[in-house]
Amino acid sequence: QVQLVESGGGLVQAGGSLRLSCAASGRTFSTYTMAWFRQAPGKEREFVAAGGWSGGSTYYGDPVKGRFAISRDNAKNTFYLQMNSLKAEDTAVYHCAAGLSAASGRPQSYEYWGQGTQVTVSS
Repeated sequence: QVQLVESGGGLVQAGGSLRLSCAASGRTFSTYTMAWFRQAPGKEREFVAAGGWSGGSTYYGDPVKGRFAISRDNAKNTFYLQMNSLKAEDTAVYHCAAGLSAASGRPQSYEYWGQGTQVTVSS
């Protein structure tokens, strides 16, 4: 069984920064694509960013390009989302996801999901 646990969410003022973490356990994630999605109340799940564990290309949703960045620590099986220049519209529950398909913005590409961590940006 694969478990993903997100942490690092919280309340931050507009213009501030947060770093989210996704701790993965249960399997070796060296071949998994990892991704972040977010969902705001009343809205559909939105792709944020994705990339492979062993390097290669990274992908970002248009709303976060230039402000967010993903990284990983393979030794710790942890995946990160650095969020800078936060805006009120970034407020959402952020979910970590893992899958064996190539990096994609489609939720269907990911088999495993975490419970999410709340990010609230005050304007």
